[in-house]
Amino acid sequence: MKNIICSLSLLTFSLNACNSGTEKKTESKDPIMIKSGSKGEISRKEDVKTSEIPKELNELIPVDILDGKSKNVYEKYGIEFSGNCYACDLANLSVTKNKIVWTNVCDEKDTFEINTFTSATEGNTTVIKTAQSTYILTKIDEAPVYKLVTEGEKPNPKNKRLSGYFTTKQALPLFREHDCGDFEG
Repeated sequence: MKNIICSLSLLTFSLNACNSGTEKKTESKDPIMIKSGSKGEISRKEDVKTSEIPKELNELIPVDILDGKSKNVYEKYGIEFSGNCYACDLANLSVTKNKIVWTNVCDEKDTFEINTFTSATEGNTTVIKTAQSTYILTKIDEAPVYKLVTEGEKPNPKNKRLSGYFTTKQALPLFREHDCGDFEG
């Protein structure tokens, strides 16, 4: 009888120790929690404040490195001729607090949207998390030029190839290569 009581006490103690360890492991340092409900809604822990998405990110135009040796940002970056003028397979990017939209550079009606995501901005970096991917937009120059890094599953919507660099629509005319010129391809 004494052995049974000791064994049950030890078993109860062990189970309680395992449960509290499990709870500690499930607590995430990440302020974002994704519910596995039917709608895939995202909720946030109430004690964490998320920052607003910079307004500059609501209308980004893809650019590419044209002259990597140039120290002048407006000569170093410019539109990728093939993706903007010939193949028309690049995507503009718009990030607002409610949605992410990729739009084909040649057809404003050809879009791909994500409505379920979370974001956080710290300094020059905005991190956007979806169920499948994490997008990191970092302002690498005051022109402004943003670098996009995608982690996880990369979306591959038809005719909406993601560029590695973006600028704002307002800044695009400042770049030496900012349009297709006389190309009528």
